[in-house]
Amino acid sequence: MLFQRNPKAELVVRRLGDGALPHVDADYAFMQHSNDAGPYGKGSSAMSDELIVELERADVVVIGTPMHNLSVPSSLKAWIDHVVRARRTFTMATSGKKGMLRDRPVYIAVASGGRFSGTNAHQLDFLTPYLKAFLASIGLNNLRFFSVEGTGARAESVELARRVADQALTSHFNSLELQHARENLD
Repeated sequence: MLFQRNPKAELVVRRLGDGALPHVDADYAFMQHSNDAGPYGKGSSAMSDELIVELERADVVVIGTPMHNLSVPSSLKAWIDHVVRARRTFTMATSGKKGMLRDRPVYIAVASGGRFSGTNAHQLDFLTPYLKAFLASIGLNNLRFFSVEGTGARAESVELARRVADQALTSHFNSLELQHARENLD
């Protein structure tokens, strides 16, 4: 759907689940207190720089994640640790962290074995508020969540959840198209 709006868009895919993203290390900790890499810069701070540049260049961010033990999986947490960096993606203000990234649309797709929203919810959701807080802390506030819940249920329930998510996506992007068309009429 995003490519229908901009077929020439460049797609950057960052797969986190295969363990390719290292956790932050001493190099990263050193960089938190200095803008000069000194003898460092070959460890996780270089990866942090790369991930932040990807975010800075993106016009749209899409995060697809499972809900794991009520929250984000450790691979997504590792990515978060790399991109939340003092003096690079946020500054400190008297009210707390102030994001330095340009706001842009962020679409978050969540899959969960249980149901965490609606009248049939039977598990807690720490993922949604956590991602909202993290993304806001770096300047990303234009968030839209889509979910496929109950993937641990019967196949018919899973298929229904997927159709509901597809309808929500279609409705959202159709409303964007309508809004875009109205703006072009003015």
